[in-house]
Amino acid sequence: MKLARIGTPGQERPVVHDGEVWHDLSPLTADIDGAFLAADGVARARAALAAGTLEPVDVEGVRFGAPVARPSAVVCVGMNYAAHAAESGSAPPERPVIFLKTPNTVAGPDDVVTIPRGSRKTDWEVELAVVIGRRASYLDSPEEARDVIAGYTVANDLSERAWQIEESGGQWSKGKNAPGFTPLGPWLVTPDEADATDGADGAFGAGLRLRSWVNGEPRQDSTTSDLIFGVDVLVHTLSQYLALEPGDVLLTGTPEGVALSGRFPYLAPGDVVEVEIDGLGRQRQEYVAWARSTEDARSTGNAGVAENAEVRA
Repeated sequence: MKLARIGTPGQERPVVHDGEVWHDLSPLTADIDGAFLAADGVARARAALAAGTLEPVDVEGVRFGAPVARPSAVVCVGMNYAAHAAESGSAPPERPVIFLKTPNTVAGPDDVVTIPRGSRKTDWEVELAVVIGRRASYLDSPEEARDVIAGYTVANDLSERAWQIEESGGQWSKGKNAPGFTPLGPWLVTPDEADATDGADGAFGAGLRLRSWVNGEPRQDSTTSDLIFGVDVLVHTLSQYLALEPGDVLLTGTPEGVALSGRFPYLAPGDVVEVEIDGLGRQRQEYVAWARSTEDARSTGNAGVAENAEVRA
């Protein structure tokens, strides 16, 4: 089962996919958010589909927003792929490297991205994202992690590398938190569907393929087999340091093949980035230069939407 939010920014409505068609989820909830997920929203949506009480909805040509409404936290893991750590000039971490992104970095999967004013090194990062469905605090083991996961989706963890590294002051946040720097979606894939990709060891997404392109040219092409810390371990570990709330998003790290490697140029106005994860969907963003007009539009909630955004089934 897939859950999504469609419509213009700030006016998205919830929909659910039963494997064949999309259905209007509005009779069950006004939005897909932490409150919905915490109240067994996924199970209620599944029951409503089985009962045939949800009307089909046409999503052709409609914008997809982020599949979860404004999370209270976006928690990210750095250097969690061995090859990416190597291309960054770092040894593989012995413990997860954690940083945070602000909720206003979350955007729709096909929304236009504004390169920040003064940016010299805006970079792309395809990532497997985990959406939390139940409060997670002091989990006793990695095995408990699956009980708190609502589903999985695609993320692009955009970064301004000069601000992240050269002007960081020891922290990464400056380079991670420009508005719209976390395109998310197109949909939330529930664990029952995502678990079909489990590997022989039972770990979610063993060998799951992640790819990115810039202007149609391949950049990243790797699998989650290169993860240093798996999803279950990350959720368990994080719960020892902070409480993950329903609707929170966890970005699990990016594979090699980013501009930071020195092999590719950083993003410039007019570039188009596409990212994709097997079974979880595909994103496409056009990148534009910062201008006062885009900042004014963002403050009114009208910026960041790609015209004629394609629907990727």
